[in-house]
Amino acid sequence: MKIKELHQKSEKELKDLLAEKQERLGRIKFDLVSKKLKNIREIREVKKDIARILTLFSEQRTANSKL
Repeated sequence: MKIKELHQKSEKELKDLLAEKQERLGRIKFDLVSKKLKNIREIREVKKDIARILTLFSEQRTANSKL
């Protein structure tokens, strides 16, 4: 998911998306251990999406504290 797409979402949507991505990462890790995972690169993509969302939260917190 691109950062531009994330900027357009509301805070509630971002929180829901973050929870969904974290849950997906847990399932992916479980599948990796049980040798069911075919696309290992998906782990990297999900981790990057989580990092992007957390970065947006950090930016918003910083912007609010400067006001």
